[in-house]
Amino acid sequence: MKAHQWIISLLLGASISSQAIEVTEDGNDIKILDGTNVLLVYHKSEVHPPKGSDPSYKRSAFIHPLRSPKGAIVTSIHPDDHIHHVGLWNAWVNTSHGSKKIDFWNLKKKEGTVRYKKTISLDQRPGKKGFTVCQEHISISKEQKPTTIIEETFSIGVIKEKDTYFIDYVSDQKNITSLNLELPAYRYGGPIAYRGPKDWKNANSQVLTSENKNRSNGHATRGKWCAFSGPTDTGNALVAILCHPANHDAPQRMRIWPPSSHDGAIFFNYVPAQENSWKLVPGKSNKFRYKIIISDSKMDKEMIESAWLKYADE
Repeated sequence: MKAHQWIISLLLGASISSQAIEVTEDGNDIKILDGTNVLLVYHKSEVHPPKGSDPSYKRSAFIHPLRSPKGAIVTSIHPDDHIHHVGLWNAWVNTSHGSKKIDFWNLKKKEGTVRYKKTISLDQRPGKKGFTVCQEHISISKEQKPTTIIEETFSIGVIKEKDTYFIDYVSDQKNITSLNLELPAYRYGGPIAYRGPKDWKNANSQVLTSENKNRSNGHATRGKWCAFSGPTDTGNALVAILCHPANHDAPQRMRIWPPSSHDGAIFFNYVPAQENSWKLVPGKSNKFRYKIIISDSKMDKEMIESAWLKYADE
């Protein structure tokens, strides 16, 4: 299918094909289902790390698993090399708040974390299905009670077009304190991070950016999108993450693990403060928009680029 035909098909067919998508919620999580396929699970309750691990690695407010339309799991959680990696998540790493350093990402430091606070809404309307929740980025201190630094409105919306999921991922973060949250330039941390399937390694999977970069030369480059593909029990699967051009510092720089890191395991992060320092000033909304594409296919640059062009006009 040509690029323009694919876009027209998406516009005409999305509302119809998304009728099978539904959203459910219980005390522990929010699920989005495509028939019997649970395509994603958002964790409201804290998930503990594997037995024998430091309990500091427990966390809520993340998505795992993410599944392809055929049911292949395309995320991993608590890998041995980085137990704090949890599927699809977000947190800032190198920050300061007044005189205090806060790492919301590396949970073992016990300086900060991100947690679910409350559900704002479930979207069951025809067309895009999803949910909106409130998340808190908190500072942890032995001397004081946990203090909320960032209040985040986090939204997920899903459309299924034929055999592909299109997931809108929106993080709206507001510093609710009276001090700046300083973000010095640093190689990783930010609004979206992704850990690929545990068996996707350098020998059997691909990484490709919009600028034709890969594992070997993609780190610290800018990209409109980055895509990953590899084998599953149901065939091939493709995951692409698109960065909206309205985002701060877009097209944002990326953290991409090279082939030498853990045999080419897939870790990806869009990093708005990778090249230049930044700050979240009190009371200001900072909205980050991304789109995630999941299909049961091999790398498809034409389809991803067409999707990004449509997304850039939204």
